[in-house]
Amino acid sequence: MNELYLFRHAKTVPQSDNVRDTERALEERGRVGARRMAKWLKQQKIVPDVVLCSPAVRTRETLDLVADAFPRKPRIEYEPGLYLATGARLMERLREIPDSVERVMVVGHNPGLHELAQALTDRNVGPLAERLAANLATAGLARFEVAIEWSGLRRRGARLVALVSPKDLD
Repeated sequence: MNELYLFRHAKTVPQSDNVRDTERALEERGRVGARRMAKWLKQQKIVPDVVLCSPAVRTRETLDLVADAFPRKPRIEYEPGLYLATGARLMERLREIPDSVERVMVVGHNPGLHELAQALTDRNVGPLAERLAANLATAGLARFEVAIEWSGLRRRGARLVALVSPKDLD
């Protein structure tokens, strides 16, 4: 059984004319939220084999804050094509994952991550599906079980087993 973790970057400083969007950093509230998520990841013993990360400052900072929670270091790939990628583009990228990889984490942005999460989930009803329909919060993580090879990943092709945000951990 493969596992997929869709992890949205933590809360960032507001957009301004002085800073390019790719250079926006985390605000303090975002750092606190990412650290909370790191503790949860460690408690859950979540260990991705591969992390695909957007190269934006906010995604890199989020990953830096949670990476120490992994008992062993995953292979990390910073990919420009993940910056503000659509759900469809993220699905295409996941289909390229070698079958030997069992656990993948994507650290990226909404709306693409949220679109992908909604497309993947095999259920449209139930508490998790209802929460997911509303939003994928900043520093939020959607955890999926994927019973097929990555190359065969498709709509409704995964089971949503957890949806966690820093607010859930208060």
